[in-house]
Amino acid sequence: MVRSALGDAPHAPRQLPLGHLLHGLQVPALRQGVDQLAAEELHGEASVDPDVLPDADPLAEVRVPGVAHRVDEESTPAQHPSDLGGGGLEVTGEDLFSWPHQESSPGNIKLTNMLNRRDWVKFKQFYTSRELQTGKQATAFPATTGPLTWRGQEAIETDIANLKAGLDAVGLEKGFITSIAPGSGARVPNSYYKTEEEHIYAWADVLKNEYKAITDAGLILQLDDPSLAENWDQISPEPSVEDYRKFTQIRIEAINYALEGIDPELVRLHICWGSWHGPHTTDIEFRHIADLCLEANAKYFTFEAGNVRHEHEYTVWDDLKLPEGKVIAPGVVSHATNVVEHPELVAQRLLRFAERVGKENVQASTDCGLGGRLHPDIGFAKLESLAQGAALATKKLWG
Repeated sequence: MVRSALGDAPHAPRQLPLGHLLHGLQVPALRQGVDQLAAEELHGEASVDPDVLPDADPLAEVRVPGVAHRVDEESTPAQHPSDLGGGGLEVTGEDLFSWPHQESSPGNIKLTNMLNRRDWVKFKQFYTSRELQTGKQATAFPATTGPLTWRGQEAIETDIANLKAGLDAVGLEKGFITSIAPGSGARVPNSYYKTEEEHIYAWADVLKNEYKAITDAGLILQLDDPSLAENWDQISPEPSVEDYRKFTQIRIEAINYALEGIDPELVRLHICWGSWHGPHTTDIEFRHIADLCLEANAKYFTFEAGNVRHEHEYTVWDDLKLPEGKVIAPGVVSHATNVVEHPELVAQRLLRFAERVGKENVQASTDCGLGGRLHPDIGFAKLESLAQGAALATKKLWG
């Protein structure tokens, strides 16, 4: 059975039968009870307003789900680095945009700042114009100024309780919470740890507490790690693929270290190339890192496959064998355009992957978070098209 990265959604009485590709997803009368839904909250199987709990109408208290990825892959409202509960972080005014430019050399890769990303340098006039809209930054970026320690148990327990209350209110069981991966968490200024690897593993030591809390609660942990693909563009000059794979391997190993003791069945890894609206001409090709990503101890892998820069890469699976027990959730509707994908196109995209890795190993998903990048009306329309396209693909695959 092909399942969905979207999971179970809060629903009005009328439901759409979606069969295998969107197993368990019921698309609601999308407007009911969600007029207050902000663009940045279009994510999650169900995310709950902490100030509105079960005495109210369930459809008013549980947010309608959007994509299987969070709004800004570097941060979520509850799990931005400054809110993670890691002692040793503080807001200093230095961030990804203001830290010094760093040049890399063979065998010595360093991340530069955002303003010196190769795509940003190549299209400087565009990136410095008002035409670029990347969505709002959830909060200020922190810096690591001391030893990172965990002090976020109460916060994550509150998130879990709120989500479960919302799920219970509408009679649902499945839900997930996103959390940043160590490699992406460590992409903040660091004045304490001697090496980048030490910094990454310090994040892993802190974050493993959050991962365990989420999975112990029976929820899916979605690890958002744009650093795996996106770092490539943040290295100047362009490194060799060999050097970049070594650089990325550390981040995969840190993920697995942080996931020790956690059932891979409860873990989904999200991979993307950053989701700002830009040319993305310097994105690394997926074929260079796909096998590395599959080394993460997760069952589910979701990645961009519905935008014009990466859609063609479904052919990666002609040569790369999906390991036994792994499931892919390619994005088949995109955050990168206001044009709503036709359901037939969604079905065609799903069928391409099913033909290559087996229909039982494919989920329907979105490229990345829709909130902050699309108007909510368009986001809802894309989700409806996603559901309709999955139903078409299911019918074609199973009859």
